[in-house]
Amino acid sequence: MQELEGIAARGDFDLRRHQEYSGKSMEYFDPETNEKYIPHVVEPSAGVDRIALALLCSAYREEWVPGEKISGDVIPVIEGKDPPTGYETRIVLRFHKRIAPVKIAVFPLLKNKPKLVNKSREIFNEIKAYWPSFWDATGAIGRRYRRQDEIGTPFCITVDFQTLEDNTVTIRDRDTMKQERIDSRKITEIIHNLLLSE
Repeated sequence: MQELEGIAARGDFDLRRHQEYSGKSMEYFDPETNEKYIPHVVEPSAGVDRIALALLCSAYREEWVPGEKISGDVIPVIEGKDPPTGYETRIVLRFHKRIAPVKIAVFPLLKNKPKLVNKSREIFNEIKAYWPSFWDATGAIGRRYRRQDEIGTPFCITVDFQTLEDNTVTIRDRDTMKQERIDSRKITEIIHNLLLSE
């Protein structure tokens, strides 16, 4: 367990000691009551590291998700239990889209097909001009999705052979894991709207 914010009620100790050793008055004159007094100090402490810890703790999830061969709902992990048959464990950071460090990842379906790689690079270069983005061409597409889930990337775009035919790409939502085809020529407009939704 980590402390998220420290609040120290210092009373008048700090200002009283400062007055004692500096010889300068630390008293406050209250014109309404015509009284002088040394104010009490409350010292809050909430650094950026504590805010980051709170965000990480709030966003972190472990879920059981259906494997490729079955359909079903996402189930929260039950501590000490194995996933149901056909399910696998998914770790995901459910950052709000506006604070996710990486907004979009772009993948070519296959890294050894120059046309797919070139089209993916073209889309990636367009997107990275607007949002923090990630390029990944390594490993199976499912593993690439999981890597992005673990860092909290809200959307993944996959360029496949259909892209070369009709200029559509697959966009996958991190939270629902649903995929849909969108027009790659309108990609910045679509992503802009998705990131501003909610």
